[in-house]
Amino acid sequence: MTAGIKKRIYFDHSATTRVLPEVEEAMVPFLTEKWGNPSSLHAFGREAKIAVEESRKNLAMLLNCDPTEIIFTSGGTESDNLAIKGVAMYKGKMKGHIITTKMEHHAVLEPCEWLKRFGFDVTILPVSQDGLIDAGEVERAIKNDTILISIMMANNEIGTIQPYKEIGSIARDRNIPFHTDAVQAIGKIPLDVKADNIDLLSLSGHKFHGPKGIGALYVRKGTKIEPIIQGGGQERGLRSSTENVSGIVGIGKAAELARRDLEHTSQRMKVLRDRIIKSVPELVPRSYVNGHKTRRLVNNAHFRFDFIEGEGLILQLDFKGIAASTGSACSTGALEPSHVLLAMGLTHEQAHGSLRVTLGRENTEEEVDYLLEVLPGVVSKLREISPFNEKRPMSPGEGGSCVQ
Repeated sequence: MTAGIKKRIYFDHSATTRVLPEVEEAMVPFLTEKWGNPSSLHAFGREAKIAVEESRKNLAMLLNCDPTEIIFTSGGTESDNLAIKGVAMYKGKMKGHIITTKMEHHAVLEPCEWLKRFGFDVTILPVSQDGLIDAGEVERAIKNDTILISIMMANNEIGTIQPYKEIGSIARDRNIPFHTDAVQAIGKIPLDVKADNIDLLSLSGHKFHGPKGIGALYVRKGTKIEPIIQGGGQERGLRSSTENVSGIVGIGKAAELARRDLEHTSQRMKVLRDRIIKSVPELVPRSYVNGHKTRRLVNNAHFRFDFIEGEGLILQLDFKGIAASTGSACSTGALEPSHVLLAMGLTHEQAHGSLRVTLGRENTEEEVDYLLEVLPGVVSKLREISPFNEKRPMSPGEGGSCVQ
């Protein structure tokens, strides 16, 4: 590695993030000393209950909602399932129309597919070549029996930020609940569920420096949903199970830090992201930026490279001490190309040659220097052995963007 780079470099923060020291410090007492059940009436239980409610307040402050509108879950996937199935199945109704998009996480698409088996009608809207949904298309897709609109705030693979405010306004005007998967947006976009007309919002702790295995669903007062887990009636009866107190404390602390540091960390990541997006097409021939040039998360840089396989690229970068990704970590091991890239109109071959670089608050200029130093040689080496290589001369600066 270059001088000053003596450790592995992590550029995969959309897959997961490191638990911050402040978060760990807040959690440890609830694993070792304060182990009470929040439902218990004695001092141990009351102590745990107070901690849970304090964390609920921290999340509410992050989203600008009432603490009673926060439901703790096991993560983003459960939150998405609770939002979609909960609205659809409320009071046993077995029909209705749902609107979503081809870009959604599988935690949204799969519940929608599951509901189709019971007679629900699902419209899956297309996206543009830069991964954006047209808010007008959402409005035109609404039917008399539409019961839910579920469209993510920001994409987990290419970082495109959807027009969620416009969609929220459309949904509010038509009195249709609007759910958004904001798992990737926390800590990167200022959130205000009231102003943005959001009725249900999913988030996951480990995506913003909290622990794994804990998430939350914001449910606006008056939004009717059915629990999908029955039991002891915790979380206002919407999510039964003894509370994961240490995890809840962790996500609460992470929410506090995300809110406190949002402006500083966002600007810092944006500077590094912009440098990567500008430099890679200049340094690597036949490389292209995936996603919208400006409407994207501050930490996301996503590329495709002609004539190589993304898996080989990731392994070679890992050998050089750089951790990155081809796309969604939730689909690791799948041989199929990214459904997100296919939805944007890329071919199977193009989608396979992708690289996702996602920054975190702790990445440095020196780490970006090293990535930009290593990447051209790695791509060139892979192309030399690629059966897809056209064997024609390519010069630096020949790359570009898949958006105009």
